[in-house]
Amino acid sequence: MDDYHGKLLFRALLIVFLLGEEAAEGARVFTIINYCKTTIWPGITPGNSFNGGGFPLKPGESVVFTAPVGWVGRIWGRTGCDFDRDGNGSCQTGACGSVLKCSASGQTPATLAEFTLAPLDFYDVSLVDGFNLPVTVTPVNGQGGNCSSAGCDGDLRDNCPSELAVNVDGKTVACRSACDVFSTDQYCCRGVFGNPVTCQPTYYSKIFKQACPGAYSYAYDDPSSIFTCIGGDYIISFCSKSRKQRVCTYHINKLICSGSPRRASSTGKWLAVLLLGLASMWSSLWL
Repeated sequence: MDDYHGKLLFRALLIVFLLGEEAAEGARVFTIINYCKTTIWPGITPGNSFNGGGFPLKPGESVVFTAPVGWVGRIWGRTGCDFDRDGNGSCQTGACGSVLKCSASGQTPATLAEFTLAPLDFYDVSLVDGFNLPVTVTPVNGQGGNCSSAGCDGDLRDNCPSELAVNVDGKTVACRSACDVFSTDQYCCRGVFGNPVTCQPTYYSKIFKQACPGAYSYAYDDPSSIFTCIGGDYIISFCSKSRKQRVCTYHINKLICSGSPRRASSTGKWLAVLLLGLASMWSSLWL
């Protein structure tokens, strides 16, 4: 586990400890929507709550899953896939080996939606491993926390620097990270650059950030890229036109849409502030 995901897991475990076992009960509804013009194959790890971790999703289709509090995982899209009846095949981008149902992370480059589900959820969309599809995460029905939309509604494939571009049949299908291409300590935020003081935005991460201001553009892009929400459900949209696009899902047989008023009490707001402060304090000690 890398430092970033270690920090997220540490925060989640801290909050569970502070609030007690009772607060950890419940689940989150995940709605995955394909707004792309072609079929995609979402990959999820761990995938026990998500149809085994992989499935096809045609243009305009959506699917709903429920994940328990305590789930720590990632969701990404695979493109250009061809699987046989036994679920064996290949993908142009995001492949998790040669299988439909993922038990391991996808091959880079891939846009990642990352989650740590706890009484206070942490979530983000990361381009640290590169970009292959626009992905946004929109919380709905949140009871407190920030609960803002995260992710990337721009398409980096349109202006990917040639040295980072992945081309298939003359078409850019993905954009690699500078770390993946050049493997230097500076681009990979390691060695003397392995902390938020020395690891700063680079020429390439700034290109990523300009296209996707609500996503991680490099490893220590925390202040503008990590989000929190208490008790929310999540809509993961591939190829949405805007992070502000109105999206809806069903929760306990009720239609819930983004932009609807939150049902957060004053106690819930106070608790969110307290937990965020504790998480920030322990995060600084963790580094």
